[in-house]
Amino acid sequence: MSKKDGKYLTTGEFAKLCKVNKQTIFYYDQIGILSPVKKNEKGYRYYSIHQLELFFVIDLLKDLGMSLNDIQQYMQNKSPESFLSIMYRKKEEIVKKRQEIEMKEKMIEAKISLMEEASHLEFSQVTLQPLPEATLYLSRNIQNISDEKFVEVISDFINELQISQLDSGYPIGSITKREQVLKGEFSNYSYLYIEQPNPKEGHPYFRAVKGDFLIGYHVGSEKTISHTYERFFSEMERLHLVLGEYVFEEFIYDTVVQNDKEYFVTKIMMQVDRG
Repeated sequence: MSKKDGKYLTTGEFAKLCKVNKQTIFYYDQIGILSPVKKNEKGYRYYSIHQLELFFVIDLLKDLGMSLNDIQQYMQNKSPESFLSIMYRKKEEIVKKRQEIEMKEKMIEAKISLMEEASHLEFSQVTLQPLPEATLYLSRNIQNISDEKFVEVISDFINELQISQLDSGYPIGSITKREQVLKGEFSNYSYLYIEQPNPKEGHPYFRAVKGDFLIGYHVGSEKTISHTYERFFSEMERLHLVLGEYVFEEFIYDTVVQNDKEYFVTKIMMQVDRG
């Protein structure tokens, strides 16, 4: 066979243009997804330049997770309709993956921002600050539930965040109602929550109203958090404030960045009103 007219490519030439080795091209021929257009009497394979597009489509489908077996099935039943069906399906998969990547990027950005902010905080201070309205996604009610039920609610909540793509990268916090705080039941939470800076439509949200909050930090394990709340109560009395409807807690430093519980840091945001 003559190649003088330049219409055919040897296996080596074709493989070089495809940026793969010859064994890949041989294998594709063997399994019937990309065969040469011609073979001469000596068994040499020759490919057409028009087959480059077919190779690139095969390569694209592989990158998109399509198995060689599925590609082989398509090659045996080619049609414009089946090709369009594959392309539409793969486009939907790419859109979904892009959305997932964008969500993860936002999560990382939020975690970087929160950690950088934490590095400049003075954990010994309790300050009175105005906070804007915040949109929170809540768990089921967890007040007065058993330890076993509590684990179940946490598991369900985390699953909801993942399935509905509501994990914003902000820490999972807890809401305690006024009545429990006044009783000294600081860990008898009513709900878990995660802040939603960009809330999606179609989900029930809790609106944390804007207002004045005493904000401070508890350093150490949950066992000693009552001492930190005593500091809050003393500051409330000094400023002539009364406890509002809710108290919010969020981990600043937890097992993600510390091994020793004595160095855990919990942010406490206590809603207050003028007495």
